[in-house]
Amino acid sequence: MLQGCGEGLRIVRTLEVRRHTMRTKPGQHLSQAGVDRARRVGGTVGDFDRVVTSTVPRAYETAIAMGFAVDEQLAALNTLGAGVEQEIDWRRGCAAFAGVARHGGATAAFASRQAALWRQIVLSVPDGGRVLVITHGGIIEAGTVGCLPTADYTAWGPSCDYCEGVELRFDCDRWVGARLLRN
Repeated sequence: MLQGCGEGLRIVRTLEVRRHTMRTKPGQHLSQAGVDRARRVGGTVGDFDRVVTSTVPRAYETAIAMGFAVDEQLAALNTLGAGVEQEIDWRRGCAAFAGVARHGGATAAFASRQAALWRQIVLSVPDGGRVLVITHGGIIEAGTVGCLPTADYTAWGPSCDYCEGVELRFDCDRWVGARLLRN
């Protein structure tokens, strides 16, 4: 997608952030149903210039099951961090995260850290590039709110289910939009 940017045209970068697929609880590895879902979703998402996952096995395995080699694993994508789970139930969705983040505290700080990380990740690909991030429930919602804190998320509903996520567009050194990715 072409957009105007300063003195010329640039092509928007895309960051697609998805939740891992199903696992066999209490274990860390994917179930067969999870592998099947990841394969199905992976066949519909196109190509990526870079793939990043959390260091938790189910995130890495989801990317592989989707058909993508993993370029990097980051511990900063593993958990919501200290204090966030006391402020919000991660299953409530982006609108709830946005509401809690407006008051500051652990959720706002975490959302800001994720937004900075996601910015760094998306800037690692050239203009027009696409990045896939596989992480966990709540992290997607917090990071999305960190990137676009004033967006209206009221119609988005609860947090992302397995293999669902958000596609964010980045142009001219800023996030310019997001779309919810449901299965």
